[in-house]
Amino acid sequence: MTRIFLALTAVACLSAGCSNNSVTGRSQLTLLPESELQSMAVSEYQTFLSSNKVISPSTSKDAEMVTRVGQRITAAVQQYYAQKGISSQLDGYKWEYKLVDSKEVNAWCMPGGKIVVYTGLLPITQNEAALAAVMGHEVSHAIFQHGNERMSQGMVQQGLGSALSVALSSKPAATQNLFMTAYGVGSNVLGTLPFSRKHELEADRYGLIWTAMAGYNPQEAINLWKRMETASNGQKPPEFLSTHPSEGRRISELEKHMQEALTYYKPVK
Repeated sequence: MTRIFLALTAVACLSAGCSNNSVTGRSQLTLLPESELQSMAVSEYQTFLSSNKVISPSTSKDAEMVTRVGQRITAAVQQYYAQKGISSQLDGYKWEYKLVDSKEVNAWCMPGGKIVVYTGLLPITQNEAALAAVMGHEVSHAIFQHGNERMSQGMVQQGLGSALSVALSSKPAATQNLFMTAYGVGSNVLGTLPFSRKHELEADRYGLIWTAMAGYNPQEAINLWKRMETASNGQKPPEFLSTHPSEGRRISELEKHMQEALTYYKPVK
């Protein structure tokens, strides 16, 4: 089955869907138009918010913090893309930041910048800099189209083709579930996320840069993942059994990229 899947992916890549990411330089299989995914994200985001308890920034300092940190992170991303002359790649992004009342230790970002942070994450982040590292990480998944990659692979594997509209009309429940899984909605950050190790480490590296550019100390990301390791209570499987990097591997990679991130760091006054 693995050989068949790899062969199908290779055919899809050669026929239409492979492109190089202009920031990371990595070749990606992205069969789905980002504009279609953003449209789907608006619908799924509103459905999610209507069925969960959203905390208002006007009544909660935590929700106000999520909005503030999110605005600084996304401003950093926009600045970075402008400096690279690739601002057009953020076309269609209408950033939103919501705090949702849930014990889950999780956060995610849909296409087009639809962000959710769960209250269960805040006891582990503990401060704005650590929250910035998480939100920077999740934003990286969205802008680097990691979910598009995961969903493209899933559609190839399930024989759904590359037309999102056709997949939605023929198998709406399966396509919706694939979308939610591809973007980590409902997955606990302390368990196995639906992103590959490569995606996770890529998001970590650039999440550090957005954190630093936003005026937060990126070194707090290391303390965050030490707390994550403590909170997991040894329940994670060994790294080789999971697509998710172990906390130790993740910390090692963060330390490797820390000097790069610190070159962007100017503390918020």
